[in-house]
Amino acid sequence: MLLTMLVDLDHLFANPIFQVDRCGINFHPLHTYLAIAIYFIGLFFNKTRILSVGLLLHMATDQIDCFWTQFF
Repeated sequence: MLLTMLVDLDHLFANPIFQVDRCGINFHPLHTYLAIAIYFIGLFFNKTRILSVGLLLHMATDQIDCFWTQFF
C-alpha cells in the first residue's frame, strides 16, 4: 500500500511542480479520470486488488485536497 505513493512521481512533470491551489485530479497523468477507471477495474482481479485499493485511496485523498482548496 505504501508503494502506491509512487504515483505522485508524475508531479515532477508539472510546471511548477507544486502549486497550492491546483487540483491534482485530472491534471497529472496518473491522476486522470481514465487512470482512476483503470485502477477501479483492477479491483476485479486478485493480483491487482491491493494495489488498486491503495491507488483509489490515494485518489480519494487527493480529491479531498481539491475540495479543501476550493473553499479556503
